[in-house]
Amino acid sequence: MKANHYSNIETYDSKERFVSYWHQINEIKACKPKTILEIGMGNGFVTDYLKKWKFNVTTLDISKDLKADYTGSVTKLPFENNSFDVISCCEVLEHLPFEQSLIGLKELHRVAKKKVILSLPDYNKAIKFGFNLPKTKFFTKIISYPYFFKKPAIFDGQHYWEIGKTEFSLKKLLFLMEKTGFKIIKTYRVFDCPYWRFFILQKEKVKLRPKTITEKEDEIKSWW
Repeated sequence: MKANHYSNIETYDSKERFVSYWHQINEIKACKPKTILEIGMGNGFVTDYLKKWKFNVTTLDISKDLKADYTGSVTKLPFENNSFDVISCCEVLEHLPFEQSLIGLKELHRVAKKKVILSLPDYNKAIKFGFNLPKTKFFTKIISYPYFFKKPAIFDGQHYWEIGKTEFSLKKLLFLMEKTGFKIIKTYRVFDCPYWRFFILQKEKVKLRPKTITEKEDEIKSWW
């Protein structure tokens, strides 16, 4: 993306995007990382916030105009193996053809030392519930369900694919993440903007026992 794509305060920095910023920052902070790589820095909001609080952040973006620390693609990261405790790659992979996204996922696994924070668009429908329970915090729940007739993934000038469109189910994506070598700590849709789904991925150092089909289905159901 060109720098001017991120500079229009009326069209880019919406309420929903600030909610996404909060989740990105919150998930990164929860990892207590010593080193962070942010891929796709956008307008720099997340990096600026983290640097203000003395986090060690390195940025990479494919656009030279954004003046990131490194210019390059997620499909060929210019770093050694296990270079960063945490990698944040939010709203990036959907801008690549799916096959290239899988290459990027492998690169994230190679360069990450511990965890990867990932967010992707989720096209599936969502029903939201939110209410206060006595003596507890605000309770939220999102129920996701697919469209009866799935829409094919056609490049719209921005996204090549989205979760929930033809051939790109959540179940398929989770399987490919595990196959790449990640343990899926959690995945969730953002209550204020269900279009964004976050994944917290942990790089596995040892090969785990393959889960049975029943185990996989039960785990996936618990995330919906």
